[in-house]
Amino acid sequence: MAAYVIAAVTDAWDQDKLAEYRERNTEVVAAHGGRFVARGGPHEVLEGDWNPIRLVIIEFPDMDAARAWHESDAYAPLIELRQSASATDIVVVEGS
Repeated sequence: MAAYVIAAVTDAWDQDKLAEYRERNTEVVAAHGGRFVARGGPHEVLEGDWNPIRLVIIEFPDMDAARAWHESDAYAPLIELRQSASATDIVVVEGS
């Protein structure tokens, strides 16, 4: 069953680092069977106080593949890069 990683960027202060992160993460996601469903396009809050400045949704074949991407040696330095450039909340949810 597919799994979806949802990343909500709440603050960003280094666009150059974030561009590098996006470029390098593209390959790492693909290596784990993932694909970007939404990657920072326009969004609209329909209810609540949630107000991210950027949203990303990545589809993986299953929860194990999503976890493998996030816990991989290839992604570890990218976590540090992203955290040095932005504040981001990330969750994974199983599809139906």
